[in-house]
Amino acid sequence: MSSKEISLQDTVGKGYADFWRYEGRYRVVKGGRGSKKSVTTALWIVYNMMKMPLSNTLVLRKTFNAHKDSTFTQLKWAANRLKVSHLWHFKKSPLEAIYKPTGQMILFRGLDDPMSITSITVENGYLCWAWFEEAYQLMNEDDFDKVDMSIRGELPEGYFKQLTLSFNPWNEKHWLKKRFFDVPNDNVMAITTNYRCNEFLGDDDRALFEWMKKHKPKRHKVEGDGDWGIAEGAVYEDWREEDFDYRAIAKMKGYKAVFGLDFGYTNDPSALVCALVNKEEKKLYIFDEHYEHGMKNDDIAAMIKRKEYAKERIIADSSEPKSIDEIRGHGIGRIRAADKGPDSVKAGIQFIQQFEIIVHKFNCPNIAIELSGYVWDQNKAGKFLNRPVDDFNHTLDALRYAMEQIRKPDAISFD
Repeated sequence: MSSKEISLQDTVGKGYADFWRYEGRYRVVKGGRGSKKSVTTALWIVYNMMKMPLSNTLVLRKTFNAHKDSTFTQLKWAANRLKVSHLWHFKKSPLEAIYKPTGQMILFRGLDDPMSITSITVENGYLCWAWFEEAYQLMNEDDFDKVDMSIRGELPEGYFKQLTLSFNPWNEKHWLKKRFFDVPNDNVMAITTNYRCNEFLGDDDRALFEWMKKHKPKRHKVEGDGDWGIAEGAVYEDWREEDFDYRAIAKMKGYKAVFGLDFGYTNDPSALVCALVNKEEKKLYIFDEHYEHGMKNDDIAAMIKRKEYAKERIIADSSEPKSIDEIRGHGIGRIRAADKGPDSVKAGIQFIQQFEIIVHKFNCPNIAIELSGYVWDQNKAGKFLNRPVDDFNHTLDALRYAMEQIRKPDAISFD
């Protein structure tokens, strides 16, 4: 095969030299959006697998379905960026990438199927490396430990085992901080990056960060600077993640399905939340979500149909009546505007706080993130106020709308 020469520094860019060379067990990078942490990891994997012909890589996310539009696409992009795409075969069924000259493999797995991880083997060489993308979504440290233990065994001289974790640091109480950032460990590289080290961003990208810094400083602290988010003053404290069968719960006496929709577009995502509520037992099971930027109203309607919720009662943000009418015109006939009223945010929060909240462990990662980051506002003296910060709240606003059917059912008509 013909060879091509490229400049690795020009291809990868600056800011990650130590990250690129590190060979210890744990390589942990927290950072904001646009910090190159994910694309640099993808470039490293493709480059080093070609350099080390006995190496194989396991790529993990909390749910398997999230790979297709994230890590799989990023690794395919990396092969193109390195001008070696002709040497790789990226298969969608099963989802895997194969280096043609040697048969080395990049395997994709989700923690929603633990057996596919614990029993993993490779045909050629050794399983050397693992990459946890969006590692913050792993709320349970035991889930990480199970994979950590699967990367084991003696390797040939010159090879090394390594787990890379990349994530946005939404909450400083997350186990990732205590384990990798707070305790010195010679076998850990823990670094923070942000968009300022990304020379490939355009002026329009940088302008978005400036807008965020001015209008949403708490979010900029995480998504811009890559710093840990604020954990003090959580609005919702009685919540946890579980892997439950929502169909079985739906059949139980006293449970009612509720659905809420919050609109977004460029700077904010549109968010759909689906839950099962037992008002008497004060239990709230959140079993599904959708969270996406740039959705037009026909996209939202198509998503609702795809999820088979088109016939359900969906309560949407009343500030966009035109959007509600358009979505209804696309066949979502039971969508209605929320009856917000005075102090609706405060009243909605107080009502939901009465419930034990159980979030589906694999279906609802964005709700878990927002529950972790949704806090009460503070005055200049640091005293908490009786209003939440208007951020980390897209799924939680949708949840408030959904819960109106329970909180004041007489105020909503579906005739």
